[in-house]
Parts: sequence; structure tokens; C-alpha cells
Amino acid sequence: MPKLVALDDDDGGERLSRQAISFFLHAVLALGSWLGLMLVGYAINPASVSQTLILLLSILVPLSAGYIIARFYPEEMATHIWLVGLIWLLILSLWILDMPTGPNACFECGATEKLTRTFFSLPRPSGLIDNNGPFFGTWPAAALVGYAIGARLSIHGRQRKAG
Repeated sequence: MPKLVALDDDDGGERLSRQAISFFLHAVLALGSWLGLMLVGYAINPASVSQTLILLLSILVPLSAGYIIARFYPEEMATHIWLVGLIWLLILSLWILDMPTGPNACFECGATEKLTRTFFSLPRPSGLIDNNGPFFGTWPAAALVGYAIGARLSIHGRQRKAG
């Protein structure tokens, strides 16, 4: 006769799936808050906004969103989505380092110069990925890190108040 498994003997599969869904949803919320910032920026289209200011806003807006969302739904997985930003930046870095250089495309650049000029446009843009390195790499990664920091501040602030 087969043995029936008691409900208390959960193997953790349900918990793992909840964590995976939570992780994915928080990543989507972080990128959604950043995309909202980008849409507002393109709608307003302010003249000559520095990339440093956009980077700062790409951190602060998702940080605020992460703080507010974690206030209402305190889930520990929200504090770990910075890993998505890191992995995304590493994937793009490998792609950029594999790109050929030439005139108007970071001619004779070393690896470090290729990455700094592509992701931060310092001292000038590299010409690789149509000078959209900050938009595709730096700012979304910064948004994910900012969201995770905001969620962490919110969750640990609640724990201090409770304890």
C-alpha cells in the first residue's frame, strides 16, 4: 500500500516557486519604474541633461519605488534583484568586448577604455552600440541596484521598529 505524504512534509518546492515569482515580479517593477522615468524624460525632453543626473535619477526613482513597495509587501527577494543588474551588465560587457573596433567605433581601444566609453561615455562615447551603452547597460543595472537598496532600507527599517 502506498504511503500518503502528510501536508507538513513539504519539500520546499512551493516556497521556491513563490520566491522565483517574487524575484521576477520585483525585477519587473524595478525596470518598470525606470522605464517610467525614461518615458517622462523623453516626453518632457529637457535640453542638455547630463548623463550623471540621469544615472542618479535611475538609482533614486527605483530606490523610492522599492522602498514604497517593500513597505506594503515586505519580501526578502526584493533585496536580491541587484543580481539581475549585475548579470545583465556582465553579459553586455562580454558582448561589447567582443565587438570589433574601427574608425568611429572606439578605434584602438583597450578593454577598460571600451567599457568606460561605452557604459559611461567617458571621456567621450565609444561609438559602439550606437552610443546607447548607458541606456542599455548602465541605467537599467543602476535601477535594479537602487530598487534593491530601497527594499532593503524599508524591510530593515520595519524590523528595527518591530524589534
